[in-house]
Amino acid sequence: MNLYLVNILLALVWAAITGAFTLSNIVFGFLLGALALYLIREQAGSLGYFRRGMRFISLAALFLYELVLSAWRVALLVLSPRMNLKPGIFAYPLKVERDLEITLLANMITLTPGTLSVDVSEDHKFLYIHAIDCSEPDSLRRDIAQGFERRIMEAFR
Repeated sequence: MNLYLVNILLALVWAAITGAFTLSNIVFGFLLGALALYLIREQAGSLGYFRRGMRFISLAALFLYELVLSAWRVALLVLSPRMNLKPGIFAYPLKVERDLEITLLANMITLTPGTLSVDVSEDHKFLYIHAIDCSEPDSLRRDIAQGFERRIMEAFR
């Protein structure tokens, strides 16, 4: 059985035993179930379950870091007296293949200030991205490949 489903069932059992079906109690039950599964991880074969969870947390932390960093950069660009911007659209070669991964990457890029996902090629090989400052597109490609795309592939594969 899928360990994520077992963890949810443990959370619901916890809520039923305590008699409180509040969100905080269910989340506490989920964490308690995760701890219980972690303690028996070798017997339950759940080593991958916890690694994947940590990879999702790592992806979320990277997104929050990039969100704050890019918001700061855009604020500095906008407030500078001379805006030496070179906006443009560049093609980013995709390594992710599944639709979910492509959609997540495109949304993370769009939600980051200063960049916008414009389109995906018909063959799903390229993502077209608009950047507020596209003076160094190779640097932008490298940042995306080593950041968002790598973490997405780690979390979903």
